[in-house]
Amino acid sequence: MKTNVTEIFASKVFNEEQMQQRLAKDTFKELQKTIRDGKPLNIKIANAVAHAMKEWALENGATHFTHWFQPMTGVTAEKHDSFITPGEKGKVIMEFSGKELIKGEPDASSFPNGGLRATFEARGYTAWDPTSYAFIKNDVLCIPTAFCSYSGHALDKKTPLLRSMEAINKEALRILHLFHHDDVKMVKSTVGPEQEYFLVDIEQYKQRKDLIYTGRTLFGLPAPKGQEMEDHYFGTIKSRVQTFMKELNTELWKLGVLVKTEHNEVAPAQYELAPIFSTSNIATDHNQLTMELIQRIAKKHGLVALLNEKPFEGINGSGKHNNFSLSTDTGINLLEPGETPYENAQFLLFLCAIIKAVDEYQDLLRLSVASAGNDHRLGANEAPPAIISIFLGDELTEVLEAIEKGISYDGKDREFMKIGAHVLPKFTKDTTDRNRTSPFAFTGNKFEFRMPGSASSIAGCNICLNTAIAEELRQYADILESAHDFESTLHALILDTIKNHKRIIFNGNGYDDSWIQEAEKRGLLNLRTTPDALPYFVHEKNIELFERNKVLNREEIYSRYEIMMEEYTKTINIEALTMINMAQKEILPASLKYSKHLAQSVKLKRDISTLIDTEYEEVNLTRLSSLLTQAYKNVLKLQESVDTLKGIDDFEKAAFFVRDTLILDMEQLRKPCDEMESIVSSQDWPFPTYGKLLFGII
Repeated sequence: MKTNVTEIFASKVFNEEQMQQRLAKDTFKELQKTIRDGKPLNIKIANAVAHAMKEWALENGATHFTHWFQPMTGVTAEKHDSFITPGEKGKVIMEFSGKELIKGEPDASSFPNGGLRATFEARGYTAWDPTSYAFIKNDVLCIPTAFCSYSGHALDKKTPLLRSMEAINKEALRILHLFHHDDVKMVKSTVGPEQEYFLVDIEQYKQRKDLIYTGRTLFGLPAPKGQEMEDHYFGTIKSRVQTFMKELNTELWKLGVLVKTEHNEVAPAQYELAPIFSTSNIATDHNQLTMELIQRIAKKHGLVALLNEKPFEGINGSGKHNNFSLSTDTGINLLEPGETPYENAQFLLFLCAIIKAVDEYQDLLRLSVASAGNDHRLGANEAPPAIISIFLGDELTEVLEAIEKGISYDGKDREFMKIGAHVLPKFTKDTTDRNRTSPFAFTGNKFEFRMPGSASSIAGCNICLNTAIAEELRQYADILESAHDFESTLHALILDTIKNHKRIIFNGNGYDDSWIQEAEKRGLLNLRTTPDALPYFVHEKNIELFERNKVLNREEIYSRYEIMMEEYTKTINIEALTMINMAQKEILPASLKYSKHLAQSVKLKRDISTLIDTEYEEVNLTRLSSLLTQAYKNVLKLQESVDTLKGIDDFEKAAFFVRDTLILDMEQLRKPCDEMESIVSSQDWPFPTYGKLLFGII
């Protein structure tokens, strides 16, 4: 059956077209003004919108509505309420009020809050985000909302994201008005997040407790073949996977998600889906929907999607490349090199603001992508190192160096490099090849932040990016607005930024060991693990940044710090408990059973004749017995560490104990267990191997 994309696209979305058709002209204009200006929606307009939204939802088969929000768990949350209201003669009518549209009151007691509220305080509020369209999912009208506590503290990821977008809008407008863009009324941060994931057969998935409980394999030897042949990347998509992708695309298009590109990724059984850019909050909503639908639709096709950053040892993990740019409501990409010298001066100022932001707040960018899963991925062959740096490409780097040195740029037809409306030449987009080892790479008209993990919400990194850039633009605007000579002050600003922040620019190989030493000489941070990175969240410099830009207050920052540290600890603790369970109940019994088989074989052969060679059995029996003892001792050691962790009440001490002790004990348990896999026969091994998981989709 053919899919008419233009007909189905956004068919499940209450978008501007639906609003315009179903609302009175005055009501529609008032709603658009509210969305544009960010002002509260008056109840009369809200009632009209709610009625139209309900009628549309009923026509499309919806029976319930929910305030769809993103708590600090990293996934979405929803509480379904039906439209029914008691009517006459035992009947019901379908109603939905403006009050129900604007605000909900879900129980907030069971969501992470990091000490922002007492556990007995159950009330929380959800507030409609009218800039992100309502949609229908599983016959439920989903209304994108922010989530906050009774006291007004943000308990979610959307609220600070919206605040950060407002901060960057405010400061970017100040800069643009200095460049005489008086027609620009809004600047939006835009994002196109690429989503990587693995697919495995559901029957094999069901046989692995580690995949069920943690989303990644905790035991397993590499398959005879991995990704070394480089034959999977962009290879022909298997029919079963293609069928899944077709349905996934169709369902995402119905929800208005601009999915554009799909392909095989580098590792076997790994895939990628990429959308077209949209504003940061909508991109975040859509990425959450994308992850949910990838997992749900995969099961319909007998598959399971793994979103963990490192589901398999020894091959590429999965990231979520956050392609970031800034755009005006008049259609200008502020990271696009311009057609005129004046436009290029503006471009360089925004570029320098980002360079300065990434350098001064490299700790925030690193902690924004910190998680237990991502710790396994960062620094491996497919992911950037834990050190933040910027790749600009040769041409753009040479332009900045020429400005710094006050010399001519030696490119074709280039003139003397001085910032100003009349003397800065036009230059083309950078033609340098992409640097996949760079965490933060300029790719012509956007930056690609390659560090976020595949399972995480992109809200976190974009909150930090928006806020840091807004801060630098604020400082620039303060200086330029009071300048007597705009052009010379502009030149001095850019020159000063290049001189003081060029250390963050690195166009080389981020995987090379020499970069670690070079980065240390430059004074760049190397925050290798989540507990290393997260404490920077509560450094006074960063608290002041968020408070000054009205994105997060001190209490909200400390709560997030506690939540993220506890999430790290809980994640690793679950993995440790799963390893103990699998080792005790599956791996050790299977290995013991095979040892018995080997011993019986030796005895049987010797009973027949002492001349029969039993070297194979004896060597492997001796080796297996030694590994069994080693694994058993390591299980006891890991259990002891898990028990010790239970007694650590301080969340910081617990996280560092996990980093320094628990993870090492887990690694020590895995070694003999994986080695036993190489001895025990495949029919006796208790769960599917890497080979079956990675090459099991035919």
